[in-house]
Amino acid sequence: MIQRYSLPRMTAIWGEENRFRKMLDVEIHACEALAKLGRIPKASLSEIRKRAKFNVDRIKEIEAVTNHDVIAFIKCVSEYVGEDAKYIHMGLTSSDVLDTALSAQMQEACDILIDDVEKLMRILRGKATRYKKTIMIGRTHSVHAEPMTFGLKMALYYDEMGRNLERLKKAREIVSVGKISGAVGTYANIEPSVEAYVCKKLGLRAARISTQILQRDRHAEFLAAMAITATSLEKFATEFRNLQHTEIGEVEEFFSKGQKGSSAMPHKKNPVMCERIAGLARILRANSTVGLENMVLWHERDISHSSAERVVLPDSTIALDYMLNKFIDIVAHLVVNEDRMMENINRSGGIVFSGKLLLALIDKGLSRNEAYDKVQAIAFAAKRDNMTFKDALVRDESMQSLLAEDEIEEIFDFKYHTKNVDAIFRKVGI
Repeated sequence: MIQRYSLPRMTAIWGEENRFRKMLDVEIHACEALAKLGRIPKASLSEIRKRAKFNVDRIKEIEAVTNHDVIAFIKCVSEYVGEDAKYIHMGLTSSDVLDTALSAQMQEACDILIDDVEKLMRILRGKATRYKKTIMIGRTHSVHAEPMTFGLKMALYYDEMGRNLERLKKAREIVSVGKISGAVGTYANIEPSVEAYVCKKLGLRAARISTQILQRDRHAEFLAAMAITATSLEKFATEFRNLQHTEIGEVEEFFSKGQKGSSAMPHKKNPVMCERIAGLARILRANSTVGLENMVLWHERDISHSSAERVVLPDSTIALDYMLNKFIDIVAHLVVNEDRMMENINRSGGIVFSGKLLLALIDKGLSRNEAYDKVQAIAFAAKRDNMTFKDALVRDESMQSLLAEDEIEEIFDFKYHTKNVDAIFRKVGI
């Protein structure tokens, strides 16, 4: 991922230093397990522990000749260890080291993403509580429907992010698996106890069964969980963008001092961060497709997945970390125009109460079809004659015989549309 969309903590996980450190951890722990089995002299293990290190530049120099990164890595480490290096990588295949190290990296990346989501959920929860009873129009098909509250919108996002949190936690569990089972997964040259030891040391579980590699449905699930989370952020950001339309103006991205909106139009305040999130979400969705493609390998044992994963796994985790942190900032500083929300509700002249009137007429004994036709006629007349829905209702003689004045007032009371907000919040856990 380009530096513009990269945060240091996540980027460091995918840096070469951390990658080779994880690989070295796998090799050293394997030596420890082999020493317990009597396959490596204790003195040699001591030397390996003391001397084993690597130099990234030297690995690259060797790989330029070997065209094999793991062999280059082992040769570099061996140069530091000396004679006892013959015990390093004994009975292992390259993917034992690469896949197990990669799982440790994915686990670290998951921890950061989970932390990000939990922070965002705290911000959304706070906004939901603050705007719990803040009336705004609910739109269906982009058209005024019925009143709702802005707090309900935030509660909806909080609840959805809770599902994304569970997806990421599950993905963390799915990818927290290592394998040290040899060239085709038969443990012919290495004992299962070595795998168990190495995985435990790294905080991983040993795969129940593997081939040359860990099966890539695990990595696909991780990429899918990230893509879904990113798409949720795009969904929320798209709503904020729509609500920032000049003609709507109900919410705005915070505009900092000195910020510029347009090189040509000084008046502009554009929802640029929401747009950036929408764009980056497309990358994560595309990357999740790569994860699915990576599941299919020749005889379950090729490395066509490897080159793709070196791009999509770092890029997806880094991009999602960036998106989450930016969206945290967007929500925390979101400008909410409550007066404009009420102004927009009133813009449609009260026809948003037509559903309540429909039910009131049914309660009076009218059939649903008859009541619907009456209410629709009043709503269309109000629009045609440039009247409020309430005035058109009062003007209709048939309504005067059906509804008392206090019953009409009750129909146009916003409390009707907020009476169950508390119950919804309890269901969501706010």
